[in-house]
Amino acid sequence: MLAASSCDRTSSTPDWTAPGAQAEAPEPAEAVSLEVETDIETPYASVAVTISSETVSPSGLRFITYNVENWLTMDRHVDRKALKSAPKPESEKQAVVAILSRHAPDVIGLCEIGEASDLAEIQEDLKAVGLNLPHSHYTGGSDPTRHLGLLSRFPITSTAKPAETEYRLAGRTFAINRGILDASITARGKSYRFLGVHLKSKRDVEQGDQDAIRLNEARLLRKHVNSILSSAADARIVVYGDVNDTWATPAVKTITGNYNDPTYLTAIKAKDSRGETWTYHWALHDIYSRIDFIMVSRGIHRDVNFPAAKIIDDADWDEASDHRAVLAVFQ
Repeated sequence: MLAASSCDRTSSTPDWTAPGAQAEAPEPAEAVSLEVETDIETPYASVAVTISSETVSPSGLRFITYNVENWLTMDRHVDRKALKSAPKPESEKQAVVAILSRHAPDVIGLCEIGEASDLAEIQEDLKAVGLNLPHSHYTGGSDPTRHLGLLSRFPITSTAKPAETEYRLAGRTFAINRGILDASITARGKSYRFLGVHLKSKRDVEQGDQDAIRLNEARLLRKHVNSILSSAADARIVVYGDVNDTWATPAVKTITGNYNDPTYLTAIKAKDSRGETWTYHWALHDIYSRIDFIMVSRGIHRDVNFPAAKIIDDADWDEASDHRAVLAVFQ
């Protein structure tokens, strides 16, 4: 299996261009997935935030995708000190909670979650400051450390596992590192099927070329999207997450598919308050890039409020994570 790795503030590529052709898909393989549903209650200190009544919409749906940078227990450096088996620092957790609370999402897709209890902690943190998202879904892949989570104001009506979670590379079989989260909800009379991913980082690993690994993971996601649309062409799919690549790359083109094909996924072109489009800062080299996306199928495209989409650039974004959250609004 592939070694676990995160963005680790070491990932960047050039930014956004135009849609392109879909890459060739791999051979079928066995499915492997770690999946747990959780509604665990965990006490947490509250954070002082204000949720504007103008932010909360009585209709439609507000969705945020967010890589919260290692909300988990791991060896880390904090204030220039090496710590063993340490949780995400409390100040960083509070910054994440404050950012999410200010923007009042109905559904949140999270990357870099540790255990199911870590997802439950975020859920309770948000509830403590007035953002109650009582429904959750948690899943992962071969990486035992970093997982995907989804929190929702609305009940999760179903979850699914992709038929294929393995691929062949250089004569070896590998499993997708963080899996594919697949959860459906019905909100205010409309259905949504959320597919979340966190693809291989730009970090080199001994097991194989990181670009090839990420491309194969993107192919697995595209095959899952195709399998859904083949049986329900009008499915209302929202693909989101940290894909660790920018727009004009084989991995992202593979996910979106062919522009003129009915299965094409449209990436929502969000910007921040200054008109900038980057979502990730590689601090080591001071490089900014757009690697976090929200993409939609044609069945839900007409309900996207494109002007309302934005990259959240609150002043405390870099205290919370090395990524900035992306907001999409559906009518």
